[in-house]
Amino acid sequence: MNVLYVEKPSFTVIGKLGCGKAKEVADWLPPLWQAANGSFSEISEWAKRDEAGNLVGLWGAMSDVEESFAVWNEQGKYLAGCEVEDDAEAPENWTKWVIPGSRYAVALCTLDTYLDVFTRTKADLAEAGLPIVGAVHEFYDPKDTSGDVYLYFPVARLNKRQER
Repeated sequence: MNVLYVEKPSFTVIGKLGCGKAKEVADWLPPLWQAANGSFSEISEWAKRDEAGNLVGLWGAMSDVEESFAVWNEQGKYLAGCEVEDDAEAPENWTKWVIPGSRYAVALCTLDTYLDVFTRTKADLAEAGLPIVGAVHEFYDPKDTSGDVYLYFPVARLNKRQER
């Protein structure tokens, strides 16, 4: 499996938050994205953009129910949102998360191959002796209209000095 390793310093996402059972994500995730997409104008001024003015990224950020960014168990939290400037304030009915800086194994998939790629990447990382140290995040490149999803598996946390 093709996996790319990247280091990403801590970053901030504002989005619509949901919590639910891992086995029922098909029921509770789509409404989060509908709510986020339908109200994007409320956070667009804080959205992080590249030199050309394009959004830097949309994230399906995940955490355990305690919001310590640990791996999901039977339940988890999901933040459907946009990467924003670190000093952004979440408007009413929105949630702001600061995702810890990490070294990630990044795997590319589509919605159709998601489960297979997730399962194989998790197994490949375990076989390579790389622990998954937190919840996996989904990255959606706004410039990519192919429907690709990038799964970010955190394999090591960055300390503050490494983030500079």
